[in-house]
Amino acid sequence: MTTKIGFIGLGIMGAPMALRLSQGGHQLFVNTRGEVNAELVAAGATVCKSAADVARQADIIITMVPDTPDVELVLFGAGGVAEGLSKGKTVVDMSSISPMATKDFAAKIEALGAEWLDAPVSGGEVGAKAGTLSIMVGGKPETFERVQPLFALMGKNITLVGGAGAGQTTKVANQIIVALNIAAVSEALVFASKAGADPAKVREALMGGFASSRILEVHGERMIKRTFNPGFRIGLHQKDLNLALQSAKALNLSLPNTANTAQLMQACAAQGWDQLDHSALVRAVELLAHHELN
Repeated sequence: MTTKIGFIGLGIMGAPMALRLSQGGHQLFVNTRGEVNAELVAAGATVCKSAADVARQADIIITMVPDTPDVELVLFGAGGVAEGLSKGKTVVDMSSISPMATKDFAAKIEALGAEWLDAPVSGGEVGAKAGTLSIMVGGKPETFERVQPLFALMGKNITLVGGAGAGQTTKVANQIIVALNIAAVSEALVFASKAGADPAKVREALMGGFASSRILEVHGERMIKRTFNPGFRIGLHQKDLNLALQSAKALNLSLPNTANTAQLMQACAAQGWDQLDHSALVRAVELLAHHELN
């Protein structure tokens, strides 16, 4: 059945995700800061002047914007989603933001008579285009069941983790694991290279052993080939690690390796590399080693 879907935030991830929903036969109402993807317009998406207009037209409203303040503005600012909501509609935030703020946003949306899901994703631009994203969901089971067919158009590994905020908590955990693995691959390849080994051959050898990982496969290749065009920017991953450290402080726990990796990302940002792919974290390790992979 055709569903009226609103999609707010058509960036590197949002545009291909929205396109897959359109290709799935659904009617789209969209709004974004910049230009709307021409392919979406050609596919029949209706461009709305504001997030409130999107919410008035659609039954399910998806947001996919960079950070917690952006979500708050889109939802509750002037001309925001809350102004266009009515009872029975559903808001699905697929951004990666603060788990604590998410619980507050969910309560406010539900107080307006609408339903809430937080459903951040992992898989980058490649996964968004292929419809193979991992989607981590927080919210009520019955709301999840209703929206799940839409998630299935965008992703493959779709899991209801728990109540509101649980999806965002899972995404923060995901970003910790990914960041620390990128740092580990960076250190291993720089070590091997400076010791005189061919990093490409080292990577090839490691791919056949217990050190093999998706990070070594994809990001290791990017490090060696110096292909740092953003699939997921350092600046955004830096934001996610900050969320992890803020949450850790609130929970009274220590994340020492996360803190170290966040500092490597900060070093990259200080060099003006925050818009590069997060595999460019290797450049901070190279600076410390005074050695570039070759």
